[in-house]
Amino acid sequence: FVHMLCNYVGSIVMFRKLAAEAKRAAQASAAGDVIAPPPKCGIQSLLGNITRRDLDAKGRRIILAFSVVFSLNIAIGNVSLRYVSVNFNQVMRSLVPACTIAMGWVLGRKTSRRRICSVVPVVVGVACACFGDMSYTPLGLFFTVACVILAALKVVASGEILTGKLRLHPVDLLGHMAPLAMWQCLALSLVTGEVSSILSRWETELSPFVNYVPLGVVFLSGMCSFSLNICSLMANKLTSPLTLCIAANVKQVMMIAISTIVFSVEITPLNGAGIVIVLLGSARYSYVCVMEKQQAAAAKALSMAENPQSPEAVLVAEEVPKSRPSTRMAESPRSIHKRYFKTKEFDTRDDSDDVEMQALVKA
Repeated sequence: FVHMLCNYVGSIVMFRKLAAEAKRAAQASAAGDVIAPPPKCGIQSLLGNITRRDLDAKGRRIILAFSVVFSLNIAIGNVSLRYVSVNFNQVMRSLVPACTIAMGWVLGRKTSRRRICSVVPVVVGVACACFGDMSYTPLGLFFTVACVILAALKVVASGEILTGKLRLHPVDLLGHMAPLAMWQCLALSLVTGEVSSILSRWETELSPFVNYVPLGVVFLSGMCSFSLNICSLMANKLTSPLTLCIAANVKQVMMIAISTIVFSVEITPLNGAGIVIVLLGSARYSYVCVMEKQQAAAAKALSMAENPQSPEAVLVAEEVPKSRPSTRMAESPRSIHKRYFKTKEFDTRDDSDDVEMQALVKA
């Protein structure tokens, strides 16, 4: 509840700050003090163009469904730890990338064989790194499996909201989703008994008049959760749900490695081997992703340059700014492709908006 409250407040503060800056810029421009448009502030330069969108009934239903998945993922994840060991929970969570691939297939987002093969070492490595006390109960196994499915569903659903028909900005998505998830988390905490447990310890341990540290830690972690959610949603928007799951698995083994160094926690040779496997597997996955993006973008650039009459090429060519310099128009498609390929970082999910791509097609 506190974390979702911090996420909601953080998104409101960010939107109000942006609105105030836009209002000041408009007033200065109307007064004739500003001729050129003002540069973007630090937040927009880091996170892109942040806009608040009004949703229709269908969009609100999608956000409501996503908030339920988000809240259930948190609640069931906490409840599962009552019935299973932490090691068992982490080993099962290593299967989230596999569930993400399966859900992507259902939605028509196929994953290449090379990328699937590079995911396998990461999953196996996390299982080895987290292997230890594997105690669990049947009810705990059920909750853990549900948590794995919800975690994958949350990542896939957020990816569709961020890059699909809605195309919300991550900050805007949090602003719509956080107030719903806040009340849902409060209701779930009442059902699971967390609220009664807090109230029973409030006067003796948790009250800020007795000890301010617990409440301070909760609100500090809430602010960190806002930053974490923004970063994870931005990563999901710019890469893919599967890449975000791989990053989460790497985070797990890095926590084990750091705790081993800082707190002198003993690990078994199997755990150490798992850490090495995950690091190597994640490096391999990153290499495969970069190569696939470059190959796809290069093939698309050559196809559009050699066939300028194709519907996609014509559509992009119509959007080329008229003020675009024409000094490069005499270059051959291959030379333009080489220059484009060497100087740009490709993102196959958003390359249709790239001005350089438009100039290439115009050529």
